Amino acid sequence: MSANSAEAPVTVDVVLVKAGRTKIRYPAGLLHDDGNRITVRAPWAGDAPRDFGFIRFEQGDVFTEFYWRDRWYAVKEVRAADGTPKGWYCDITRPAVLSGGELVVEDLDLDLWRSADGTDVRRLDEDEFAESGLAERDPAAAAHAVAALDTLERLAREGGFEALLS
Repeated sequence: MSANSAEAPVTVDVVLVKAGRTKIRYPAGLLHDDGNRITVRAPWAGDAPRDFGFIRFEQGDVFTEFYWRDRWYAVKEVRAADGTPKGWYCDITRPAVLSGGELVVEDLDLDLWRSADGTDVRRLDEDEFAESGLAERDPAAAAHAVAALDTLERLAREGGFEALLS
């Protein structure tokens, strides 16, 4: 399914689950679903700005989010209200499930940031991942998560990152 530019996109609820609980839920416009990759767009869903020190998400920011049914990550392109690219925030997740108007992804704690100019690539939340106990509870999922983070970091540093999104 692809959104027709003459019509408003279908809205889905993006549901990010962490440790069995809904972390955040927000509406997003479904831009494209090719049967494997799902693309949605939504404004910053936070109640207040969030400053990570290396990037600040705030009201007016727009996220174009790419999810896969067969990959263990989601990539979120972040643009300021004026359209200026800020970068890409990547969540390491279980493969996405789109059903009944909900796009559900399970956050596995690991994240990656890549700045718009590609000069700042950083792994995030590895301490949270270690503390989550996933490696003990579900070693296969933990291995997928680490491999997904390694793959995204390699693409972000060595090239090929943007090809994921085209």
